Amino acid sequence: MNWQQKVWQLMGQPIGVSFKNGQGTSGVLCDAYGGQIYVMEYLYQAQFALKHYDFHSIQDINPFPHCPPQQGQQRPYQPLY
Repeated sequence: MNWQQKVWQLMGQPIGVSFKNGQGTSGVLCDAYGGQIYVMEYLYQAQFALKHYDFHSIQDINPFPHCPPQQGQQRPYQPLY
């Protein structure tokens, strides 16, 4: 299935975008209109940016996979600090 067919199913989801020039990006797909997609990307610290990319520059868009199930014992809760 090409990305144009699945883009509406991916709205609001974390995605990876591959571009025709070999580069890529990831973020949350916010919208697609006017020949562009809009992706909320993480910058640094607590900063995010809504970026837009032309349809003609996109090779593919894919959803993030789910994390694999943990094998063995459940990990006890441990604070990160």
